[in-house]
Amino acid sequence: MEKRNPWAWIPTLYFAEGLPYVVVMTLSVIMYKRLGVSNADIALFTSWLYFPWVIKPVWSPFVDLIRTKRWWICAMQLLIGGGMAGVAFVLPGDFFLRLSLAFFWLMAFSSATHDIAADGFYMLGLSEERQAFFIGIRNTFYRVAMLTGQGLLVMLAGLLESATGRIPFAWSIVFFVLAGCFIALSLWHRYILPRPSVDVSRTVLAPGAIFKAFGDTFVSFFRKKGIVPALLFMLTYRLGESQLVKLASPFLLDSREVGGLSLSTGEVGFVYGTVGVISLLAGGVLGGMMIARDGLRRWLWPMALAISLPNLVYLYMAYAMPDSLLVVNACVAVEQFGYGFGFTAYTMYLMLFADGPYKTSHYAISTGFMALGMMLPGMISGWIQELIGYRYFFIWVMVCCIPLFLVLPFLRFGKESGKKP
Repeated sequence: MEKRNPWAWIPTLYFAEGLPYVVVMTLSVIMYKRLGVSNADIALFTSWLYFPWVIKPVWSPFVDLIRTKRWWICAMQLLIGGGMAGVAFVLPGDFFLRLSLAFFWLMAFSSATHDIAADGFYMLGLSEERQAFFIGIRNTFYRVAMLTGQGLLVMLAGLLESATGRIPFAWSIVFFVLAGCFIALSLWHRYILPRPSVDVSRTVLAPGAIFKAFGDTFVSFFRKKGIVPALLFMLTYRLGESQLVKLASPFLLDSREVGGLSLSTGEVGFVYGTVGVISLLAGGVLGGMMIARDGLRRWLWPMALAISLPNLVYLYMAYAMPDSLLVVNACVAVEQFGYGFGFTAYTMYLMLFADGPYKTSHYAISTGFMALGMMLPGMISGWIQELIGYRYFFIWVMVCCIPLFLVLPFLRFGKESGKKP
């Protein structure tokens, strides 16, 4: 194996994994809101974009069997960059919604495939001890990408909106910047990624052997011990967040007459791009350290509680209606720390559950169920919010946190990597 310092490629790899996801799922929400699309349409159309992540287990065995994961990573990053350039070209036109959604679909499929390869490469390129240590780091840079998408890029869009007075043009420039970023990331990873001896190309496999391995992958996944509570855990851990994430930015942008906080595009970007970054880093790194030290079993319940904190602060803001940007920043700090800390347990559980001869494909199947748990509730979240208003909507989101805690007592734990004896 060619030796590479994990610090040279893990941060950029998971930044590249997180950025297209946040662009498709969150940045698109803010962009469509600024372009005058309704909350119900935004939530419905952008939730449909989860579908590639839901069905990615269908083609994950082919990523496992054909070419190397290193090749898939570099190729998909180039394709993602092409999709972003496509969005940039069509935004100023009359049919921007239909055409941009088509390019978002291209990005979503490319990003889902990239996720399969990157997560598999992580498990192949690191020892179990290092996997446990770097889980907080990878989650942190994944979330840094999230905050870049809904923070720094939104600030850039706000500045361009103010400078030019042309909202479609401003967002078009943002997507051209993203396209250039992904071309650069593809070139960087082509150079810096290590070459694990187990990451081999198996293009000589006959079609029959490929389809047999495909079937074995799915059968072995659903025969795992504790599969039913595991699936319920995957579907419910982010049930509240799946609805909150679609309406958080519209809530901050909407006028006070309809229950929003009436922030500008630049202010929303500033809120998520400053204190949010620091809080996220602290939560993600601390979560990884705690699991590496004590194991997942010790921290699962505290982290499950922490994942509910983002919902609580939005409920507070919906009722208090703060007009101070400082208060909003403080609420976002709590949101990001709780999410960074709580999401670590989710990632570690999926990795432990996927352990075995098909770990790359089984991890992809697990994240597919996670995406399904995000897509279905998210599709109706905009309709629910428009029906009952922001205040009751955030109460509903808190109610959706309850099923998770009913599932936790039934989870099974296998070997816990990184746990000290």
